[in-house]
Amino acid sequence: MTLFSYEIFDAVARQGSFNKAAQQLHLTPSAISHAIAVMEAELGFTLFNRGKNGVTMTSYGASLYPSIRAVLNSDEALQQSIARLNGLEKGKVKLGAFNSVCAGLLPQILKSFMASYPQIEVEVYQGTYDDVKEWLRTGQVDLAFLSATCREEFNLTELFREPLLCIVPQDWPEPPNGIMTPELMNGQSFVVQCDATDAEMRQFLKKYSISTERRCHVIDDQSNIAMVEAGLGISIMPRMLLRSCTAAVKIYPIEPEEYRVVGLAVQRPTAMAPAVEQMFRHIVDFCRQTDPQLL
Repeated sequence: MTLFSYEIFDAVARQGSFNKAAQQLHLTPSAISHAIAVMEAELGFTLFNRGKNGVTMTSYGASLYPSIRAVLNSDEALQQSIARLNGLEKGKVKLGAFNSVCAGLLPQILKSFMASYPQIEVEVYQGTYDDVKEWLRTGQVDLAFLSATCREEFNLTELFREPLLCIVPQDWPEPPNGIMTPELMNGQSFVVQCDATDAEMRQFLKKYSISTERRCHVIDDQSNIAMVEAGLGISIMPRMLLRSCTAAVKIYPIEPEEYRVVGLAVQRPTAMAPAVEQMFRHIVDFCRQTDPQLL
């Protein structure tokens, strides 16, 4: 198989469609279909399940995908190294991030990075903690913003820590001294998100043995805030998510203070492509030079 075969495989795996992969690579769908069929004949097994709603990787295809991504990433690193030797700052960086970082931090980082390195292309992939972890494992992203709750799986470079805050409906009684405590939260109705998004809240509830009535299970931060605004429960969220909140809710600090720690992970720290290394250093420097109160 050729490097171009790997690029076709990757495009089909990402797009879930021969037609969309063809558009991405500026080929015809029949050329994509033929290339995959040739790969399957050469390998001796099926790589993709074909269906009316698109294509999905077989177990064989999924087991090969990380190795194929590693080959493509190595080729990208080689091309970037050649460009650097020629005095050019070129390349591509694929960056994974969860929702609050995408909305609250990444625009500033990308703006400053692109001003310094206009020839480096950056692709951003937004998802839950679990999405981002899977993208990093399989090589679909080069760098990933992750919470310290993922520290057992990846080597994280800590970027910043932000306090967890309690968000309550507008008609919620004022807590003593304007501070929420585990005792005041115990037994209350909570709005929660899926495990892959709400890890810090779940750790907090477990640490302080807080029993809850969980009325609403939502999948994104804005839905979480909207449910609280509607009076369906209270919630615990990192400060970054609430910094620009305009909903009719009240936000209180929590004592004892608890934090979300956000870090930057890379799959192979000692083998970063030049453009990836530039982005890594830029993100770390940006976060360390920015006032934590503004994050």
